[in-house]
Amino acid sequence: MATKRQRRSEEIKDKKKKKSTRVVYFSLILVGISVVLIFFFVVLFNALFPPVDMDAMKKKEKHLVEIYFSDQQERFLVAEKRYVFFENDPASQAKEITKALLEGSKTKLINTFPTGVGIKDVKVNDEGTAFVNFGKNLTKLHPGGSTAEMATIYSLTNSITKNVSGIKKVKILVDGKEIPSIKEHISTKKAFTPNPELFAPPQAEKS
Repeated sequence: MATKRQRRSEEIKDKKKKKSTRVVYFSLILVGISVVLIFFFVVLFNALFPPVDMDAMKKKEKHLVEIYFSDQQERFLVAEKRYVFFENDPASQAKEITKALLEGSKTKLINTFPTGVGIKDVKVNDEGTAFVNFGKNLTKLHPGGSTAEMATIYSLTNSITKNVSGIKKVKILVDGKEIPSIKEHISTKKAFTPNPELFAPPQAEKS
């Protein structure tokens, strides 16, 4: 039979053991809470401040190009300077040029594409032909007429070939397919080469 002193010693040991167990549990709880908080703040930080993609940053650089719209008489094409996103490959750069053309003139020239036309994609083959793929609104919304169709075709062709190295011709597609014409006046079965004769003649300097 244990003496009073022995029982007292056992009680002290039990208390120390229980206290140690509580300390261990408390420490584990603190570690768990810390891990959860760290995870939460890391996720929150990445959501608020996503890592910078240097390639994407490079793509956001802009450079100056010249795109073509019609003059007020709709007889010639006139160059308008515009800053567009710089892309490394010709197809992507041609798409940026086309998007700028679809946005319309910023200097009160006559737009060569109707509002509502969208571009889907651009592909370039080994021969330097750009296949520019528009949505169906190109043929649906276009006003038609040989003059308007010519302005659309050559504003696109001259704008792309002028600004994108390696592209020599432009082929117009709608929904990925060849079309006979935009509005039944000028055949679009072939790829078009630039036509400098449509550029507006330089204005004579005033004396």
